Amino acid sequence: MALHMIKLVVGADTIDDLLAWRLAHSKPGEPWILRTRMTPKRGPEMVDGGSIYRVFKGVILCRQRILAVNTVGEGAAARCEITLDDTIVRVAPTPRRAFQGWRYLDPKDAPADLDEAAFGEVPEDLARQLREVGAW
Repeated sequence: MALHMIKLVVGADTIDDLLAWRLAHSKPGEPWILRTRMTPKRGPEMVDGGSIYRVFKGVILCRQRILAVNTVGEGAAARCEITLDDTIVRVAPTPRRAFQGWRYLDPKDAPADLDEAAFGEVPEDLARQLREVGAW
């Protein structure tokens, strides 16, 4: 059974901001690597079909499939590198309180993927306003 991870996005207010940051800080063809301080003990479960769900300003908006979880370095200098699929999948906007670092996310608690073909592309500002008034 796949296990997911949830992580706050810092420095980006929207998915478009995250993509712009990625474009500015990576070279073409370079894998998308998320670096964290601690290596998840349940990393193999996350590689088995798991995703990282991203929280923007208190709302889960998207996910990316986890391809690999690796520890780099040794001892106090050890860090974790999580390789992500470049494809960003939008999910049903789901409120989430702030937390530090990352957390595991059980598949039963994960928000459903949005069917963009059925919904169409909803502008981020409109989606945020709909969430604020409780209409989405």
